[in-house]
Amino acid sequence: MGELFVYSLFFGVLFFFFPVFVYVDGYVDAAENKAWFALCLFRRLKIYGGYGELRKGGVALHLTDKKAVFLPYTAMSDTRKKFEITKGFQLWRFHQIVEVSGAEKLYGVLLAAVMQSAGAAAFSVLKTRHPFVSLKSSILLTEQATLKVSVQFATVFNGFVLTLALIKKGLEELLKWIKEKRSTASWKRLPNN
Repeated sequence: MGELFVYSLFFGVLFFFFPVFVYVDGYVDAAENKAWFALCLFRRLKIYGGYGELRKGGVALHLTDKKAVFLPYTAMSDTRKKFEITKGFQLWRFHQIVEVSGAEKLYGVLLAAVMQSAGAAAFSVLKTRHPFVSLKSSILLTEQATLKVSVQFATVFNGFVLTLALIKKGLEELLKWIKEKRSTASWKRLPNN
């Protein structure tokens, strides 16, 4: 019994302070109108994966072979506000490869040069703020008409930061609930005219 307590305490403290790496891999093919994604822990343990495609009025996310969720464009801006990332979730890695057509034409070479320059400028600003982040960007030119993007990014956090983020979110919801209760209680006290 004592050994179980010691082991569980050790692994609990280890999870609480040990860094956890979450990798997101994405691949977009404009010709097929699809984007595939995978969410992994420590780059090996796959948590979730699927693909999405653009439809009229929104995005269809295929979570399994038989289950899909439709997200309208109007609801996406509200959804983005709900998932606030705190400072404890640090970007660890961002790698991208863009494959575009136009290898034999001047416009393709110019487009690749502009994209590479814009990526280098953005990465230099990000690198000054976060020097530990691994940043890579590549442009591939092909002769076939194509537009493909492959992205991998990773964040790092630990159980302590995750616990603080959950407590913060819980307190925000509690304060919101208290404000709603106060406003409805004061409305009920108003005299009828």
